[in-house]
Amino acid sequence: MSYTSMTAVALRQAMAAGAMSAEAAVRAALERIAEREPLIHAWQHVDAEGAIAAARALDARGLSGLVGLLGGVPIGVKDLIATADMPTRYGSPIYEGFRPAADAGCVAIARSAGAVVLGKTVTTEFAYFSPGPTANPCNPAHTPGGSSSGSAAAVADGMVPIAFGTQTAGSLIRPASFCGVFALKPGYGAPSLAGVKPFSPSLDTLGWLARSADDLELMRCAMNGTAFAPLPVPAPGALRLGICRTHEWPAIDAGGAAAYEQALERAAAAGVALSDVALPAAWAGLLEAQKTVMAYEAARQLDTEWRQYPAQLSAALGALLQTGRDCTDEAYAEALAQAAGARRLLPELMRDVDALLVPAAPGEAPAGLAATGDPAFNRIWTLLGPPCVGVPGLRGPQGLPIGVQLVGHAEHERELLAAAGSLHRLWAAG
Repeated sequence: MSYTSMTAVALRQAMAAGAMSAEAAVRAALERIAEREPLIHAWQHVDAEGAIAAARALDARGLSGLVGLLGGVPIGVKDLIATADMPTRYGSPIYEGFRPAADAGCVAIARSAGAVVLGKTVTTEFAYFSPGPTANPCNPAHTPGGSSSGSAAAVADGMVPIAFGTQTAGSLIRPASFCGVFALKPGYGAPSLAGVKPFSPSLDTLGWLARSADDLELMRCAMNGTAFAPLPVPAPGALRLGICRTHEWPAIDAGGAAAYEQALERAAAAGVALSDVALPAAWAGLLEAQKTVMAYEAARQLDTEWRQYPAQLSAALGALLQTGRDCTDEAYAEALAQAAGARRLLPELMRDVDALLVPAAPGEAPAGLAATGDPAFNRIWTLLGPPCVGVPGLRGPQGLPIGVQLVGHAEHERELLAAAGSLHRLWAAG
C-alpha cells in the first residue's frame, strides 16, 4: 500500500510492526507535496527539515518513540493555529512572518502524542470567506471550500492523513464535502482553542479532517488523552437516523438534492431505521442569528486589525466587521437567547434517533477559486454546538464528491463516528 492511500491508523500499525519508519513516512509525505503542491497550493508553509529531524528523533528512540497515539504520523495544521517553530499568518498579509511564542494547545498535544507537523495549511483570511490559492484535488478548477481549505485539500490529495481545521460557520464540514473526506466538528467547548486566532468565541470550534472515521477517532482520543480502539461497525439495522432537510433546503441544488435522496435510499435498503424529524418553525431564524453572533463578535475580536490595518483587510471581511460594529447589543443578546432556547430543545428533538442526517453542502464544489461556497447547511449546527461529522461517499452530476452531515448527541462522539463509518461503507459501495 502506498503512503498516499494509507490512513493514520495504518501508518501507526506499519511503524509498530517495523515495516515503516517515521522518517520514511515523512519523506513520502514531502515527496507527495513536492509533486502536487504546484497544482493544489494546500500549504502556506512546509518545514521539511524540521519534520525530518522530528521523525529521526522518534526513530532514534525505537518503538518507545512511536508509542503515542500519533507516533510518527505526519499532520497538517491550519494556519489559524499557532506554531512556535513556524510562521502563523492567519491568512492575512497583516501577519506576514509572524512567529508565535508557543504552540497552540492542540499542536502541543498532538506533538506529545508523537505527531510530526509537516507545516501550515492554507486558511482563508482570518477563517472568513476571502480564499487563498488552494484548489480542489478532485478537480483543480473548483474550490476546495473553506475556511479549512488547505487542510481539506492536503488530506484529500494524500499529502497527510490528518489535518487540523476550525469551524465558525461551515469551515470543516463544507470543505470535507467538496473534497470527499471525513471531518469532525466536535461538540462546542472541546478541545481547547488556546492558541487559535479567535473570530467568534461563541461559535469557534477546533476539529480535524481525515480519510477514515477511525482516523477521526484516533485524533479525538489523542486530544482527550484517552486510549484508542478501532470504531465498532454497527449493523445498518441498528442505526436510527432522523431525516432532516432543515429550513435551509431551498439552498440545495439539483445535484445536492439527488445525492441526499440517494443516501436515504441506500440507507433504507440496508435496513437503517429512518424517520422524519422536522425542525420547529421558530428555528427558521437561527441562520440569521448565527450571522448576527458571528458579525458582532468578529468586529470585537478583530478590532485591532480594523483600526490599525484597514487597507490590508479584504472588502468582504471589512463589510462583515462594519456589520458587526453596527449591530446593537440588544440584537446580539436576542440572537444568543434564540440560540440558547433552541439548544435546550435539541435533546428532545433528537430523543428517538442516534443522529440527524442533513445535507453537508448545497451540492458539488462550485467552479472557480474566487469563493468557497455556501455554508447554509452548517451555520445552525455550529450555533447550537452539537458534534457533527461530514461523511463522504456520494457523487454529483459532474463526478465531484458530495458529503452528508450527521448531527449527533453531545458527549457521544465515538458513537457518532461509528455510525459515520458504517454509513460510508453503504454509500461508497453503491
